[in-house]
Order: sequence, then structure tokens, then C-alpha cells
Amino acid sequence: MAGAIATLIVRDRGPQELLRNLSDPFWFQAFGCVLGFDWHSSGVTTTVCGALKEAARRHGQDMGIVVCGGKGATSRRTPLDITRACEQTGDQADPLLYASRMAAKVDNSAVQDGYQLYHHCFFFVPRNGAWCVVQQGMNTNIRYARRYHWFSEPLRSYVADPHAAVACDRRTEALNLVAREGDAHRQAIASVAREHPERILREIRPLWQGGHLPLFDGPAPAVEQTTPDFKFPARHTLVLGDLQPSSLKKVLLRTYEQQAGDFEKLVGEQGIGPKALRSLSLIAELIYQAPASRRDPAAYSFAHGGKDGHPYPVYRELYDANLERLREAIGAANLGRTDKIQALKSLGAFTARLA
Repeated sequence: MAGAIATLIVRDRGPQELLRNLSDPFWFQAFGCVLGFDWHSSGVTTTVCGALKEAARRHGQDMGIVVCGGKGATSRRTPLDITRACEQTGDQADPLLYASRMAAKVDNSAVQDGYQLYHHCFFFVPRNGAWCVVQQGMNTNIRYARRYHWFSEPLRSYVADPHAAVACDRRTEALNLVAREGDAHRQAIASVAREHPERILREIRPLWQGGHLPLFDGPAPAVEQTTPDFKFPARHTLVLGDLQPSSLKKVLLRTYEQQAGDFEKLVGEQGIGPKALRSLSLIAELIYQAPASRRDPAAYSFAHGGKDGHPYPVYRELYDANLERLREAIGAANLGRTDKIQALKSLGAFTARLA
């Protein structure tokens, strides 16, 4: 059914319209419901993307798009999927590989909201250049998922409000290094990264000696987080004293050697992860007095309300109108009679759950 609906959209409006729909969290969620998946389950993301990937494999050029990546270990094969697909379509792989890598890097490292990515799906239109990303992270402490949507059409920058949407049922304070209002902070981070480590350490050494200075009040990790270079405490407030001089010097030396021309290049560098960016952000606030954004980029992912009244009651007139549109779409799709009847039964069963 996923393939039939997708093929209908491609036939009537073109493959780029399908990517535009996939980058809309409301459309994506509704699409998952039509396919029979629970609206409130994090599994909607992985199952919808998996269904589209299988449909693209079966329908080939009729689908009009290529689907790469997936969940867990499959997501790490996305570059290989893209490269192999481009060998068949004749597309240049490098721009698509860069888009996939930057989308994952930004949401794992530059948007520090407490959600760890475990699913990354990359869609593109052959011989067109259009692409979209649907990826999902999980906060294991509160057991909530968050879905990140990217679309090439409106994208102007990978590091300034790059998302088409971020969907989550909860919002929280975050270290948002890609907020549009954070341009001065991004420039300050890039400047810190290019400075000689000894100069930076000389600037902040008096503050280490004088006591701990609270700089960032971000989401609290449930357990102590460690990397080979950093060890951060399991509490809410991160202070300058939590950055050990020897560990910080390693990061500063690495970024100084790379001499990234701007923040986007810095984020894209190998070895620059969330802990390194967080430490550079702290120092940028201290030296340049350029505050980082704490704005959570997420919005609620409810198009019609929730059946339990959260975040607001279901608007039945709008819901019924949209269900009728979906029935019409199923009726027009290129399905056999048995598949069409099964699709309508699935839609009817979902409608009955709201009654």
C-alpha cells in the first residue's frame, strides 16, 4: 500500500512532491496511520521508512525516488546505499553523501536535546538533486522519541534553522547550536576553534583558579557521560570547572590544526562530536560574550489532536474530511481489488478506534 500511494503521488504531482510530503511531520504521521500503524508509537518512523524502502525496491523507477539507510546498523550503511544507487542512476554521489552526513551530524552533535539518533533514512530523486531526510532519536531516560525532517528545497544553510520540522510530544531546554538567532555564537565557536590552544587556555586559566563559573544549564544526562577526551558529571548544571585543562587542550589542538573556515566546516570535521562542540560553546560564551540559543526546535506532532485529549481534543470535522480524502486516494491508487479492500479495511479499523 505504501508503494501504491507513493506511486500515485509521483504520477500525479512528481517525485519532488513526495519528498515534500515526507518532510512534513503531519503528513508523515497521517501516512503511517493509513498504513495501519499506531499514531502514538515511535515505530511509525521506522516502519513507514522501511515500507517505502521495500516498495522502492519492488517498484523501481515507477516510485520515482531512491530510499537509503534505515534503523540501527542499517543506518550506518547509508553512504554505501547512496554510492551504489548513484552508480546506477548516474547522479553525483558527493553532494548527496554530504547532505546525509551533515543532517546526521547536526542532529547528533549541534542540536543537544537529549535524543540520540538510531534511525536515518535518506530519500532522493534521481537526476534531479532533490533529497529529504527522516531520522529519529530516542531519549532513553524518559522513553520518548523525536523525529527530525530535512528537505533540500527550502534549505539555505545546514547550520541555521536547517530543519523542515522537528516533531516530538515533549519540549525541553536544549543547546541549539543551529538556531537562526545563534549566528554570533556560531562565529564565536569557529573563532575559538582556530585560535592557538595556549592563548585560549591562558584566557580562561584565571577562572579555573578562581572557582567554578556556571555557563550552561542544559538537559541533564541520567548517567555520567564519557568519551576518550571528556568526562562530564551526571547533574544539571555544567560549569567551567568540569572541563579538565588537559582534555580541553586536546580538543583545542585538534580544531586548531584543522583551521575550519566556518562553523559548518567545523561541524563536518572528523572527530568533532557533541562533547567537543559543547566545550567550545562554553568557551565562546565566556570569551566572546555571545550566548548560545536554548530554544528547542521541536513542535508537537499532532495534526488533529489526540484521542486522549492531549495536547487537545480531536477535531472530528477536520479528521473526517481528511479520512474521506484518504479513501479517495486509495480508490484512485493502482491497487488490485483485494489490496484495495484490505487498505479500506485498515482505514476503517483506524477510524473506529476514534469512535
